[in-house]
Amino acid sequence: MSRKLVECVPNISEGRDAAKIKQVTDAIAAVPGIRLLDVDPGADTNRTVITFVGAPEAVLEGAFCCIREAARTIDMRLHHGAHPRMGATDVVPFVPVEGVTMEDCADLARRLGERVARELAIPVYLYEAAASRPERSNLAEVRKGEYEGLEMKLQDPQWQPDFPAPYNAQAGATIMGAREFLVAYNVTLNSGSKDHATDIAFELREKGRVARRGRVKPYYQAGELIFYQDGSFPCGNCDFMGSTFQETVDHCASAHGYDLPALMRMNDVDPAHPVGQKVRRRGIFSHCKAIGWYVDTYRRAQISVNLTDYKQTAPHTVLEEARRLATERGLVVTGSEIVGLVPFQCLLATGRHYLRAMGKSTGVPTTDILQTAVFSMGLGDVAPFEIEKKVLGLPTYDPKALVSMQVHAFTDEVSRDTPAPGGGSIAALAGSLGAALASMVANLAQGGLDAEKDAKLIVLAEKAQLLKDRLMMAVDADTNAFNAFMDARRLPDATPEQKAARQAAMQAGLKVAVDVPLMTAQVSFEALELAGEAARLGKVASITDAAVGAQMAYAGVRGGVWNVVINLKDIADAAYVANMQAQCDRLLAQAVEKVTEITAFVDQKLLDRLQKGKK
Repeated sequence: MSRKLVECVPNISEGRDAAKIKQVTDAIAAVPGIRLLDVDPGADTNRTVITFVGAPEAVLEGAFCCIREAARTIDMRLHHGAHPRMGATDVVPFVPVEGVTMEDCADLARRLGERVARELAIPVYLYEAAASRPERSNLAEVRKGEYEGLEMKLQDPQWQPDFPAPYNAQAGATIMGAREFLVAYNVTLNSGSKDHATDIAFELREKGRVARRGRVKPYYQAGELIFYQDGSFPCGNCDFMGSTFQETVDHCASAHGYDLPALMRMNDVDPAHPVGQKVRRRGIFSHCKAIGWYVDTYRRAQISVNLTDYKQTAPHTVLEEARRLATERGLVVTGSEIVGLVPFQCLLATGRHYLRAMGKSTGVPTTDILQTAVFSMGLGDVAPFEIEKKVLGLPTYDPKALVSMQVHAFTDEVSRDTPAPGGGSIAALAGSLGAALASMVANLAQGGLDAEKDAKLIVLAEKAQLLKDRLMMAVDADTNAFNAFMDARRLPDATPEQKAARQAAMQAGLKVAVDVPLMTAQVSFEALELAGEAARLGKVASITDAAVGAQMAYAGVRGGVWNVVINLKDIADAAYVANMQAQCDRLLAQAVEKVTEITAFVDQKLLDRLQKGKK
């Protein structure tokens, strides 16, 4: 049964007083089952982004404690900062991570909202996936008017809170909901002008800007505003002129792929009455919100970007466009920063993008790919970027794991008078080294004039990296499986019931002890095939590395099979035993054939090279 994991990212309206911030984060961290991942304060925005994860009920309690403590320690009547805000705890999004749906998270938001209004007397609005009606799904719409306009907003029948409470001057109001992972991303310019950042932000963001004509370069905002008039409905993104509004709507859909009425509504313009309204120009990226601001701490302007679906619009895509737009304006992007956390897959995709752009292989260790992303995006420009702290879901090894040991310490551990780690773990390690050598040979050969061959080499290296990592995990998995079986053997057997339970646990443990080395053998065979392919596609100078990789991978297959067979004799399930034995026989026969083929190929190549050298 999979675990349930929810992320919560409350934003509180305090970024300068470390003691107050600590009061809030301590209240969250005190909730059992909560893991506090990140606390990211900003002095200029006077805002702190807090990230924590846990099981749904624990996260619900942690969010409540956050709101309660922020209401006690932050006085909105005294608050000033560059970031839009409505309350002491401004926004509380729940994000599904594992084993939960978006609707599960929306339900958490609704339950929290009811409790906050009832127990803390703070008005609550719902947004995104928890929104009570479509016009409230957009956070910017809900927050419009901010704290200063809240008292009047609460009197507007159209903007009654989803969970009402009297106006709370100290705490303001809180907005909560459920959403996909939001990447908060700032692009830094070599300028101290907020207008420079705003001009680029308006080009990038989905809602775009008002359209202009005339002198729009280098800064678009210098142009002359244009309006819709009777019989004259210009397109904001090109020179098209419609004689009717519908004609222009149709043009925008077919030529530019966007819904003009929806764009107008996004900008608080009624598409039913276009005449007299400013013409709107759509921005470049969907799922992208952006504004410009000046950060006194850095003495530079930034384009502040929120990516609401990084799978649709990635940070590196926005960055490259920002770089292009900055160059057009005589500006330079000096770097960028990620506020809070970034998903592992997001940064991994970015690193791969830049490696491809360099013409380099993406079949390299994950750490190298992530580091490429950090360097390419300039993520250390204004503040240090620590991958281990900033990347959510980063694959890591337990510090106590065998694979976390130094090589000499691991070798010593194997040599001791204990049965584990033993042959199964060593077989997995051998297979992993075989895959690693296959990747190395492919990467050394990549970068030639043959584009088709290069593509094959990169695919080979990527596959080998995946196999290498799977087999590294199997090093500890094999030892853990053996230890689990030994734990089952130590169970009490004084009564018939205890004997039956012990026997069942031992049989289950034996099957796990079979499954792990069988996987080792199967994956090692895949590594063996890749080593053979690397020997044929790689450089002749590296052919012996591929040959050694093949031998190591074969050792993984042979060792895995042996560790399956030795455990089969004690398993009572005859059908299971027969099936496993048959699988092992087939796999071993294939491995023997493959390693023989690779060995013969390599030996012949070496002999040919030797004879050629003698001539």
